[in-house]
Amino acid sequence: MKVRKDEEYEFGGYRLNANECKLWRGTEEIKLRPKLYSLLLMFLEHQGQMLEKEELMHALWPDSIVEDSNLTVNVNALRSALNDGTYIETVAKRGYRFVPEVRVVARGALRAQAATGVSDLIEPPGGALPLHSHLYISRPADDEFCNAIARGDSIVLVKGARQVGKTSLLARGLEAARVLGSTVLLIDFQHFGEEAFESSDKLLSAMAELIAYQIELPVQPHQSWNSHLSPNSNFERFLKRDVLASDECHFVLALDEVDRLFNQVYATEIFGLVRSWHNLRALKPDGPFMRLTVAIAYATEAHLFISDLHQSPFNVGTRLALEDFTDEQLAELNGRYGHPLTNNDQIVNFQRLLGGHPYLSQRGLYDLYQKRADLSALEQKADQDDGPFGDHLRRLLVSLSLDQGLLEELRAFLLSGSTLSNSAFYRLRSAGVLSGETAAEPRPRCELYVRYLKKHLS
Repeated sequence: MKVRKDEEYEFGGYRLNANECKLWRGTEEIKLRPKLYSLLLMFLEHQGQMLEKEELMHALWPDSIVEDSNLTVNVNALRSALNDGTYIETVAKRGYRFVPEVRVVARGALRAQAATGVSDLIEPPGGALPLHSHLYISRPADDEFCNAIARGDSIVLVKGARQVGKTSLLARGLEAARVLGSTVLLIDFQHFGEEAFESSDKLLSAMAELIAYQIELPVQPHQSWNSHLSPNSNFERFLKRDVLASDECHFVLALDEVDRLFNQVYATEIFGLVRSWHNLRALKPDGPFMRLTVAIAYATEAHLFISDLHQSPFNVGTRLALEDFTDEQLAELNGRYGHPLTNNDQIVNFQRLLGGHPYLSQRGLYDLYQKRADLSALEQKADQDDGPFGDHLRRLLVSLSLDQGLLEELRAFLLSGSTLSNSAFYRLRSAGVLSGETAAEPRPRCELYVRYLKKHLS
């Protein structure tokens, strides 16, 4: 398909105006730097066709000699800008193919569609955002995660408070890994029942069974489990013999909700196993663990639970911090909801109330969008149990009430400004209640939490 400058084109949830050199997703303009725009145009012109790397590099850098890595970085940047790891398919060792159907649409029809709003793109908030969600806001950690996966780093750590979007980020990074040709192995520790955590042997066995199921291994790991070996040795032997030896591709082992391990007596033992794989990449550069990346998503301060830092995977590899939304990111999200916050003052007030908390920001904008309410009404009901955030706030209070000692420290901090212990600060920060770099400078994550907790703890 040859792109004509007097036409507009649709693919997925996007449209491109070739005359104005603008790309839109719903009612939001997606800013692309010139190199990425030229790359996208090439893909649109050759939809469904495999483009050789040399062809793309010659078109993008006609007067320069560049390496493959320059093209890889730009392709990954375009994937990130499109918030999708499946649009651009990698053809191993050859080039790339633009997969989605590209449609020519009458410009008048597109304007009419944009004027109707974004109702078909708005899903209710809650849980990880779908891969193709119009509402996903990319943050710096997204690009850093995808780059670490593309490099094949040994360990990639994604740390952030509760409901900051770690699983959504992880899902997009893993999809990018699949597009690059990696085999993804996903273990979400929330899916295991309490019985699986009774011992390291049971947990590692359950992990091995899940991996075997995901890649459809014909063998059952427990059948080759050697009772004379330690659980760690059995699991590592399973990875080497039955997983890494079965293919020449790169593997990404993603561990989500790792916090469930920290209170287990054998936590250091298992984390030490992961750290040993990192060390093996240096000791045996031609060994199978050169083809394994371990991605770990967690919230808790790991150093509080691992006594021997030489056995910890949390002080090596690539470390990423996922933060709450900035003012600019909130403004971008507001645009994707059709601008229910109509001016900058409203955006500032909304940000002050919710502090850029990703879930609460989604929840608040969804409520404003759905009910066509104004911000003042939302602010008045925000801290009420029957208000728009009531379910979330009640769950937060119930969770805090499970640890009366922690709750008492929080009460004293909020009501009288008492100093928090290091342990309490880090636990409350991991739970998403507080922000700050150290226990010497704690601050509530958002004004909403202060209002609600003071009312219920006083």
